[in-house]
Amino acid sequence: MGDELRDAIEEAAQEPVEVESDGTRARARNLKEQIEADKYLSGSDAVAKKQRGLRFTRLIPPGTA
Repeated sequence: MGDELRDAIEEAAQEPVEVESDGTRARARNLKEQIEADKYLSGSDAVAKKQRGLRFTRLIPPGTA
């Protein structure tokens, strides 16, 4: 999901913000909003993972116990 969103943001950055054709006007979302959505989704994906990047381990050297 994250890669698809990143691709969409990259494509949107290369396209015009507003297009008008035959009296019909289409406007893309603000690039800042798309980047914020990507950050939000990346953060929610990271929280959903089992390992969150920080692990505490108790080390007991041999012969000290």
